[in-house]
Amino acid sequence: MKLSFRSILVAVAGACGLWGQAVSNSQISGAVQDSSGLGVPAAEVKVTQTDTGLVRATQTGADGSYVLPNLPVGPYKLEVSKEGFAAFVQSGIVLQVSSNPTINATLKVGAVSEQVQVEASAAMVETHSNGVGQVIDQQRIVELPLNGRQATELIFLSGAATPAPAGDLNTNKNYPTVTIAVAGGLPNGMTYVMDGGTHNDPFNNLNLPIPFPDALQEFKVETSSVPARYGQHASAAVNAVTKTGSNSLHGSLFEFVRNYMFNARNFFATSRDSLKRNQFGGVIGGRIIPNKMFFFAGYQGTIVRSNPPTTINFVPTQAMMSGDFTAFASAACQGRAVTLTGPFVNNRVSPAMFNQQALNFMQYVPLSADPCGRIQYGILNNNREHQIIGRVDYNFSEKHMFFGRYFIGNYNNPVTWDGKNVLLANKTGVANQAQSMVLGDTYLISPNTINAAHLTVNRTRNDRVLVPYFSPSDLGVQVYSLAPKFMGIGVTGGLSLGAGATNPGYFNSLSYQFADDVDIVRGSHQIAFGMNYIYSIMNTLNNRPTNGQFTFSGQIYGLGYADFLLGAMSSFVQGNPVYDNDRSHYIGLYVQDSWKISPRLNVNYGVRWEPFLPETNSNGYVENFDLGRFISNVHSSVYKNAPAGLYFPGDPGFPGDSNVQHRLNQFAPRIGVIFDPAGNGKMTIRASYGVFFDTPQLFFFTRFANNPPWGAQISLTSPAGGFTNPYLGYPGGNPFPALNAVSKDMQFPSAGVYVNAPVNMHPTYLQQWNLSVQRQVGDWLLSAAYIGNEATHFWTGTELNPAVFGPGATLGNTNARRLFNMLNPVAGPAYSTVGQVDDGGVSSYNGLLLTAQKRFSRNFSFLANWTWSHCLSDPETTEITGPSYTDPRNRSADRSNCSSDRRQVFNLSPVIATPKFSNRRVTAIATGWQLSTILRAETGNYSTITTGADNAFSGIGGQRATQVLQNVFDPNPTVDHYLNRAAFDTPAAGTLSPMRPLTVLNPGIFQLDMSLSRTFKIREAQTIQVRGEAFNLPNHLNPGAPTTGLNSTNFGKITTAADPRLMQFALKYVF
Repeated sequence: MKLSFRSILVAVAGACGLWGQAVSNSQISGAVQDSSGLGVPAAEVKVTQTDTGLVRATQTGADGSYVLPNLPVGPYKLEVSKEGFAAFVQSGIVLQVSSNPTINATLKVGAVSEQVQVEASAAMVETHSNGVGQVIDQQRIVELPLNGRQATELIFLSGAATPAPAGDLNTNKNYPTVTIAVAGGLPNGMTYVMDGGTHNDPFNNLNLPIPFPDALQEFKVETSSVPARYGQHASAAVNAVTKTGSNSLHGSLFEFVRNYMFNARNFFATSRDSLKRNQFGGVIGGRIIPNKMFFFAGYQGTIVRSNPPTTINFVPTQAMMSGDFTAFASAACQGRAVTLTGPFVNNRVSPAMFNQQALNFMQYVPLSADPCGRIQYGILNNNREHQIIGRVDYNFSEKHMFFGRYFIGNYNNPVTWDGKNVLLANKTGVANQAQSMVLGDTYLISPNTINAAHLTVNRTRNDRVLVPYFSPSDLGVQVYSLAPKFMGIGVTGGLSLGAGATNPGYFNSLSYQFADDVDIVRGSHQIAFGMNYIYSIMNTLNNRPTNGQFTFSGQIYGLGYADFLLGAMSSFVQGNPVYDNDRSHYIGLYVQDSWKISPRLNVNYGVRWEPFLPETNSNGYVENFDLGRFISNVHSSVYKNAPAGLYFPGDPGFPGDSNVQHRLNQFAPRIGVIFDPAGNGKMTIRASYGVFFDTPQLFFFTRFANNPPWGAQISLTSPAGGFTNPYLGYPGGNPFPALNAVSKDMQFPSAGVYVNAPVNMHPTYLQQWNLSVQRQVGDWLLSAAYIGNEATHFWTGTELNPAVFGPGATLGNTNARRLFNMLNPVAGPAYSTVGQVDDGGVSSYNGLLLTAQKRFSRNFSFLANWTWSHCLSDPETTEITGPSYTDPRNRSADRSNCSSDRRQVFNLSPVIATPKFSNRRVTAIATGWQLSTILRAETGNYSTITTGADNAFSGIGGQRATQVLQNVFDPNPTVDHYLNRAAFDTPAAGTLSPMRPLTVLNPGIFQLDMSLSRTFKIREAQTIQVRGEAFNLPNHLNPGAPTTGLNSTNFGKITTAADPRLMQFALKYVF
């Protein structure tokens, strides 16, 4: 049945009203008792935010308990009064983001005019929530040495978080960020919230830029089992709150400076980087109307100029250009001696055989004096970023509060090619902009009923600027070149130019969110319900295939450069420009209850409804493939010339206006138990379980726009015309640019490339569970947590149309041997590779997280955690690009370690300040110093050893080598010999290796960053801070992963390393 989004929205609104989620606030709860321990009913409980004068009040219930939900973060004073008792006042309370402290009050008999004053912080033990999480307070955000002053670095400090491979998630198609996996989750599976509004980029589901540290109030990472209030993404949740104004004027001015003169040299660089970096700006906040209206504003600019000489590549030598490959093909260069196949003697080729188009290309490539072709150089990297934030808070009354916040980031990295050396053209210019606006409204319907609504608008614009070098036509290649001065070429073991991330295009997104929460306190129950609606838009243009992608793998003559100079391509792909304009609707409804069964036992339970509403395409680029229709030779009635098996909207059985069916029966139950053994809030035992659905990023389905008839992408294996004329022998000759005109009667290409999704595809969902113990001792909080999860219907990819190996199989007849040609010889030639989403993948994670935390007292704070975990997964994919399984018939052969799997992770981040001294001379020398440190130590993740060739002759890439020795590492490992080449071999022709992916351990990480500062008081409420920071203080070598392609010149070698020691100096004025 065809279901429209409008009908779903009307039904939801009519049944539930407009409710939603607002998750950046906190609450205070507790009990009021008399001296004998009995509850005091009807006592007046009032809290006052001391910075802004905000007041919230309620009365205790019959058992003396109270709850004050949806409180903004910040400092508070609690007052309790009851006729016949002395008033109770506790100050020094600081509410952190999404925290739920318990504050109990004991009233003594006396007059109300009497007061019992208590100066104490709230308890650190979590007695209300059953999730595992960590708050990073404002002091640590500002004082810790965050590399690049990026707030996302704080996620790692929370534990169970590891760097994750970016894949195609984090490239120059989006605003720069990082990819992080928390508790084995997908790197784009986290929910980001800022000021109660969504802060995910719908393009890739990563975070939008987060403001600089001086603009942030607090930052929280929810690692496992968040309540039903959270949704949309299945992994962790990151909650950031920006600063607000107060009754006093406050702010700061700052500048952070880096210069290459103070930095160490990268291990693989021939000289120190020429880095010059300036970060400068300031913030200011204050009142517009006392106790009513407040403002906050901030700016940070970043200017970077560098030319890191760390890029290593391999290019032809003068000997190779003269036809002599003997040195380049030797074991010293290739790890094993290579003998060129074909009519060549002693690895010598007559230059007269070289392809003219390849020689034309080589006019722009410098030759190497190194016998192995090694060349090292720097690519100019001059970029600028500007961030601006503004916020206004207005308290209409004690019952009604409103705020608005706007944030914008601009990042520019221009083109720097010199017009001569094409190796420098691989850095594409980018112009990124991200904007975020949130409006929040909180209204107290009654002392026990609160409504909080949020409206959020996020917009990104990401332009990828053309590097104007040359097109294939400029070289004499006989193909149609739509984009001027651009081409894509890749040589295995050598250079790569114009790959997928360097073609001109734009990638823009826009999202609108409305969310609303209702919190009700009824006796021992705290009930919440809400709705979250997000409408997302993505508009993109990608020119990746327009001028052709030319690949020389070395599978023809034995070496990639031999294939290239002789013009023998292993594959050629070309297609139309890809315009993709997608739309999606997200709805989440939830209801949850926190039931305080007794002073020692609390149960949280709830359910969230998140229907799967597949995205739609405003261009109508929607189609599907059905194997049964293909075998039965059923053709579309919409596109009459489409090959059998394809069907479109308007054809019988097509699922509406999306590629896949809606799924409405998606309910995610969540339950948790909190047990306080002593009933004093100093220790808890917590357990929880929950189901979490994941919403895919809009970019996941973008490759549908590559499909004919729109993208009309064609893939040829070892074309007969080689580099000179790839379409020689192609039926009908070169089909471009005729395919650019799309009509219902157009002809579909032969050997077309398609992606597909099953009509009844399931969305991914995660089951999470945890068991934790917390114990507070003074200002210390100790916790131990077991965290587990399992993903079901994990999205990966498989090949529907593999080539079948048999006698006479060659790369040149790959398409002729494909499965579809056997199933339907008439329609089969219309298809080459047909990649389909496989929703049958699974993953699992089990980990132990130990944490020790001390809040700031006695001049220091402390946070340390250790994670011991293991993650297993089917192959991960971030979009439909083709097969992820190397053998579609044996998916379990690809199940192995997760790409982010790091067995042990340790984080330590103390902040230590010198005390105040009574002696004036000692004060002048020792007062005002502060030392802040971040130490991260991680074991390595894992790599896959690949052959770099299609040894199985299946037309599927990523085929693995065979392990023939137990120990894969070199007996005396160095960066030049990390892996033992003799430990691996190429599988026999037509076979696949039994070796699993991601099984070779990479080097680990040891990173010590330190900040030393001194603050000078210049007058009342004004200070100047002088600060020095060192990142990788001991200059420890953190090597990257080794090269793992057997056919690579660098196989087994480590050629990259993380940053060496970098120094940074700062001056900050605070008022």
